[in-house]
Amino acid sequence: MTRVAKNKKEIISLLENLPLKEREEIIAQKVLNGQRLSFDEGLYLYNEAPFNFLSILANFAKERVSGDNVYFNINIHIEPTNYCVYNCKFCSYARKLGRGGGWDYSLEQIEEIARHYQGSAITEVHITGGVHPQHDVYYYAEMLKKIKNILPDVHLKAFTAIELHYMFRKAHVSIEQGLSILKEAGLTALPGGGAEILDDDLSRQLHDKPGYEIWLDIHRKAHQMGITTNATMLYGHIEKFEHRLIHMDRIRTLQDETGGFSAFIPLKFRNKNNPMSYVPEVSVIEDMRNYAIARLFLDNVPHIKAYWVNIGKKNAQMSLAFGVDDLDGTIDDTTKIYSMAGAEEEHPRMTVSEMVGLIKSAHRTPVERDTVYNIRKVFN
Repeated sequence: MTRVAKNKKEIISLLENLPLKEREEIIAQKVLNGQRLSFDEGLYLYNEAPFNFLSILANFAKERVSGDNVYFNINIHIEPTNYCVYNCKFCSYARKLGRGGGWDYSLEQIEEIARHYQGSAITEVHITGGVHPQHDVYYYAEMLKKIKNILPDVHLKAFTAIELHYMFRKAHVSIEQGLSILKEAGLTALPGGGAEILDDDLSRQLHDKPGYEIWLDIHRKAHQMGITTNATMLYGHIEKFEHRLIHMDRIRTLQDETGGFSAFIPLKFRNKNNPMSYVPEVSVIEDMRNYAIARLFLDNVPHIKAYWVNIGKKNAQMSLAFGVDDLDGTIDDTTKIYSMAGAEEEHPRMTVSEMVGLIKSAHRTPVERDTVYNIRKVFN
């Protein structure tokens, strides 16, 4: 891959060689000076900004935050169940209880999965799945405790806000009480899923889950309790650019209030085996534009993550030229969510050496991190 510009002088030189419009010059100066972009400027970037202009600016913004580093961790997923009470038109994963194609691991089976990784190098267990109609917060707290007993040193990054909302209601506890129960059981962070697009009018066309204020409120309260979280965005379906910016603006506003988001993760809609299969997937070029604009607009969120399981290894590597500074983890073929939706990585697994090689080939410095971005090893 082409080496990206690494400092302000190089960036300015590259921009001077572009035939920029007046609006683009204003946006470039704001980015170079560390000023916040407006909603209208974000919309301009989506609608009119040249591809190379976005790459140059997004890389400058990335360098300001994380220098030459690209982060990853050594992790696995546990997906306890794909039975789900909700009906999401974009979902290829969920099944209804009692119907074929579903699973619901017992706590003993969860323990067996955890024991398989005793003595390994993993530092994180990522836990998400369907919203099971019969399981409440006490059930999942017991699950966390069992995993922690077997893998005491791992971080537990677990449960979307939508999963949490249901398990708290089922147990008749408040958000604060429910989060306290899980934190005491070992919860470190929330993965940030279930946000989709934080706009109720659009959401009603996509799913029957609770409104976006619930998602924001659970993350707000998690941040207030010292639980860091990520934030996701499902893009490339029936939304417009305005919806993406509404979504990111709500993330940015909450981050101003709490500072609790570690990373923003755009997730590309994959159209296999779901009721929205008639919607064509967006291009790789659109993926890269979206990463770059997220990096420029979300000036207060430290990291932009390309989830390689979702977009594939090669495209994830390409994203490192568009403001991305995190590639998630090694996974070890422990998630089915995107493989069931037709993603390129049918059996998602990367060794540490593969991850390091992928990042170095993009002329970046691979850095192993833990869930909360403590640096564990730098691969110079």
